[in-house]
Amino acid sequence: MDSGAQAAGGGWSRRRFVGALAGTAVVVAVPAPAAPRTGAPEAPRTGTSEAPRTGTSEAPRTDAPAAQQPAPAESSPKASGPHPLYLGTYTSAEDGGTGIGLATYDPATGAITGDGTLTGVADPSYLAVHPNGRTLYAVNEREDGGVTAVRLADRRILGSRSTGGAAPCHVSVHPSGRWLLSANYGSGSVAVHPIDAFGALGEHTDVVTHSSPAPGPGQQEPHAHQFVTSPDGGHVLAVDLGTDTVYSYRLEPAKGTLTEVARSGTRPGAGPRHLTFHPGGRYAYLANEVDNTVAVCAYDPRTGRLTIGEAQSTGTGEGTSYPAQILVTANGSYAYLANRGHNSLTRYAVEADGARLRLLDTVPVSGDFPRQITFSPNGRLLFAANQRSGTVSVFHVDTGSGELRLAGEPFSSPVAVCALPL
Repeated sequence: MDSGAQAAGGGWSRRRFVGALAGTAVVVAVPAPAAPRTGAPEAPRTGTSEAPRTGTSEAPRTDAPAAQQPAPAESSPKASGPHPLYLGTYTSAEDGGTGIGLATYDPATGAITGDGTLTGVADPSYLAVHPNGRTLYAVNEREDGGVTAVRLADRRILGSRSTGGAAPCHVSVHPSGRWLLSANYGSGSVAVHPIDAFGALGEHTDVVTHSSPAPGPGQQEPHAHQFVTSPDGGHVLAVDLGTDTVYSYRLEPAKGTLTEVARSGTRPGAGPRHLTFHPGGRYAYLANEVDNTVAVCAYDPRTGRLTIGEAQSTGTGEGTSYPAQILVTANGSYAYLANRGHNSLTRYAVEADGARLRLLDTVPVSGDFPRQITFSPNGRLLFAANQRSGTVSVFHVDTGSGELRLAGEPFSSPVAVCALPL
């Protein structure tokens, strides 16, 4: 979540930032060297099935009878046919959406076609899909934070659960498919929920608040911004913007409880926001929102500890451009960073088996305030959700050079803050 979130209209919205910076630089930095399922799950609660439609947003439904059989996986579209695309928004924001946006995209051209809205999901600002492709999960970014599960076969809401904190802004699924991980920005905490055989969520099994170290310069409290699993599956890592820290935990596979095993601090005031791992699993890249930098990190799978390297340029000039999210291609050759203030995507060459980033250029994002970026499953398209302009830009990714080419006019989507192509 952006610094300076405010409660508004019973929900949570993000303070809008102004400014565009220019210029590029080249910086190279090297960091320091470097489960079984538990007992029978609770039957899922299901909401009333409804066809895609638009309308007034409503609270997620959680009181309908439980489903009796696991839903079949959503049918996979042919490579040449349309693929599903889900869009996150704020339902409580002015001119925001009314639920999860439904669309399709052409994997060859990148063209997006709208298909209505799944209402009944409040402030779904970040989305994730289960590894089996059957269930979609959304945060409910409100003061009384929650997470909602949606069965994709019939787009039926399976219910919502409290995250035990305020303003959850990130959600991910553990590779085992048995645990949902969420980050509560407002309360500076992370939560774990069990996922049953139907994809529905149980009550949280643990909530951990980042009570130390003290907040960094300019911060008043912790702000957990991301909660993800390491490539080896041995640790889950929480990125906290408020405390300038990445926390590493062991996730107990039978109980879903967290034990902190390591923590790594950025330089004071960096404001770390988003972490992504190199496919090799020994390095990761950290986007720092507040001081407008990125850093290469060495990861030790034995201890879960990150060794955070020197801060590097985003190529956007002096001042801050609110770096948002960083991605790495599946072949580990290139990385891309979304810069909200500069309205650009920075391209880096990844070198030394992941140990170095070399800044190549910045590309206009063709939108305003790119909040989140992601690849299509085949890695040939990059989607950018532009919050202020209410658009989703799509780029073709050259797998050889890493160059980005805009794929037509951006798609209009109200307060677009997340795009999830399947």
